[in-house]
Amino acid sequence: MRTPANRNPLIYWMPRIMSLCFVAFLMLFSLDVFEEGLSAGQIALGLFMHNIPALVLLTVVIISWKRELVGGVVFILAGLAYIVLLAFRNFEWFMLVWILQIAGPAFGIGIFFILGWLEKRKLQKTS
Repeated sequence: MRTPANRNPLIYWMPRIMSLCFVAFLMLFSLDVFEEGLSAGQIALGLFMHNIPALVLLTVVIISWKRELVGGVVFILAGLAYIVLLAFRNFEWFMLVWILQIAGPAFGIGIFFILGWLEKRKLQKTS
């Protein structure tokens, strides 16, 4: 895999690799649908329903491969949405760990995508 000309490979590849790992991490949470006594159709429906957020983010990753600003904005908004959703529940102190595990990586990925977009803009202006 090659990095586009004159781009920092770390800033280019980090958000892409992190976002794919993050989507895979989110998909792990869907494995709780496997229970004894469920039919294959019920399991398939459960897997699909649990993976809707991850599939949406996977679509964003595909779009963001060329349009980093989209990935930056959407991943940061996804992290904020997760925090807001937790805040409207009966918030307990241990939920701060959940926020760090889900929203933290989303914010990091979004920041890396924005840094990549800024670097791309700077290179376009100088050439």
